[in-house]
Amino acid sequence: MRIVVLGGFGNFGARICRALAPDQSLSVVAASRRRRAAPANFALLNILDAQIDITADGLAGALRALNPGLVIHCVGPFQGQDYRVAHAALSCGAHYIDLSDGRDFVAGFGAALNKVALRTNRLAVSGASTLPALSSAVVDALVHEFSNLKSIDTIIAPAQRAPRGAATLAGVLGYAGQPFRVWEDSAWRTVHGWQDVREVDLGVVGRRLSAVCDVPDLALFPARYPGVATVRFRAALELGLQHRAIALLAALRRAGLNLSIDRLAPRLEPIASWLDLFGGETGGMTVTLTGIGQNGAPRQLRWHVIAPDNHGPEIPCMPAVLLARKLAAGTMNRTGAMPCMGLVTLNEFAAEFARWGMRTQVEKLH
Repeated sequence: MRIVVLGGFGNFGARICRALAPDQSLSVVAASRRRRAAPANFALLNILDAQIDITADGLAGALRALNPGLVIHCVGPFQGQDYRVAHAALSCGAHYIDLSDGRDFVAGFGAALNKVALRTNRLAVSGASTLPALSSAVVDALVHEFSNLKSIDTIIAPAQRAPRGAATLAGVLGYAGQPFRVWEDSAWRTVHGWQDVREVDLGVVGRRLSAVCDVPDLALFPARYPGVATVRFRAALELGLQHRAIALLAALRRAGLNLSIDRLAPRLEPIASWLDLFGGETGGMTVTLTGIGQNGAPRQLRWHVIAPDNHGPEIPCMPAVLLARKLAAGTMNRTGAMPCMGLVTLNEFAAEFARWGMRTQVEKLH
């Protein structure tokens, strides 16, 4: 199978290319908007390159010329994007996967693309990233422990020194200060991005400030897990100064100051890199489930993964890599368009976690 990775020279795309290239049954093409020097090891791994601009006219024709069996879309930020790339991939007979973390993009993906994907007999998947692919796999693996699951709380705590790109930063800042809805106590209420700053204890990762962020899980989980009363997500940056700075920008935007914070991402990225001097290389993620156990008593479980040595950015790439391998091997037989939930199990993540020296654990808090 030939796999075209859009954004293949970027922070996540290059990782996906390197992960898939050693498979002799795959031909990997890294596509970039501009011609530039290929990342390290691309030539050694026989990764091909192509020039494709996803915003240009004739996108479908450009993809068709590469004859892909699968297109993986890594060109963020996804907030504000439409589904033209997915339509283009399906129109040339390819499966489609993206790494979107945009709430509206992922939540609306199935309704927008399902008929086209079914008609072309292809699989189209959105959100093949940490959220909702990994987070839902964790909940799916643990939900049987509960007779009544009441709340799902997810926290992502990246390492300060872990590589990041301007597109990632733009996506993170895009909803700072903006209102969005969360499912809490069986009702929808409005919160604002990067507000409600609280300290959280993340064990090995340490104590950090955290704030609410807008992610696909907030829209998808209330329907996926009927009866759950509360779904929360928080991001916890390593440096309190950096966290408070973003919270301040969010508060100013919320107060009515016309700040295009996401457009500042290219300028803020060098500042964030300078702050790396004061940060570490260990990040992590926790998913906490609270409710009533099968024995009728209160139950609380916390799953966590610890990512050392700046390997945290490998996690968002894992669902796309695992799905690509399953499609190439013929072990993924589903067609249609859907968010990435129920397509990759937590057990399937295990080998990828081990490959990067990541540790996982389930703690029984109650």
